[in-house]
Amino acid sequence: MKILVLASGSKGNSTYVEYKNTKILIDLGISSLSLDKKLKNIDVDTDDLDAILITHTHTDHVGGLKTYIKRHNTPIYLTNIMYDELGLKIPNYKFIDSSKFIINDIEITVIKTSHDTNDSIGFIIKADKELVYITDTGYINKKYFKEIYDKNVYIFESNHDIEMLIDGKYPHYLKQRILGDKGHLSNRDSSYYLSKLTGKNTSHIVLAHLSEDNNTEEKALETLNNALNKENKQINNILVAQQKESILIEV
Repeated sequence: MKILVLASGSKGNSTYVEYKNTKILIDLGISSLSLDKKLKNIDVDTDDLDAILITHTHTDHVGGLKTYIKRHNTPIYLTNIMYDELGLKIPNYKFIDSSKFIINDIEITVIKTSHDTNDSIGFIIKADKELVYITDTGYINKKYFKEIYDKNVYIFESNHDIEMLIDGKYPHYLKQRILGDKGHLSNRDSSYYLSKLTGKNTSHIVLAHLSEDNNTEEKALETLNNALNKENKQINNILVAQQKESILIEV
């Protein structure tokens, strides 16, 4: 499995996953031009995409979709609620109406997340290896713990440091939104989940969607490493996704 985190952050999110002849994209919050350039770096043509999966309809996850669908006929996978929210005439769409579905060589399990939009989801991407992709959620329901336990790769939100957020410049209502059950996972929350969920098969963690104003790479990594140490766990590859730089993982 090849995974390329194209961009991650409040200015745009998108991740490419490839297995055998199947090529999918999770979210398209970057421009089509940027997508083309980043995929060409790994010798992939945008026309070769088999599907785009949408996690939710906030602009930093779908901002590039309007232009993309004018030029490409790639199937867009989203829920009917997301389709109504978008208000776009998507020529080729498929509703996600079950907890599992298959795209060619890849099986996808849907994880319901909790965010301040009418519908939001994460995914388990299963091929020869398994990827858990969860961002933009205030918490993770315990009913999913068994399903997302001990996977090979986790791309996982670690949005903010709580103290930085509270002491920062954001207005009170926005701080409360971010900290709430429909907001974003903090470093502390993310690290707690990852310290419990990772296992012997886990080779990579990518901390995603870091706030530019309320977090630092160092704080996110320190919090996670401390949590893993308490559980006597060691993950060899822990990375932090960037807004402008891509991260390539091959497992």
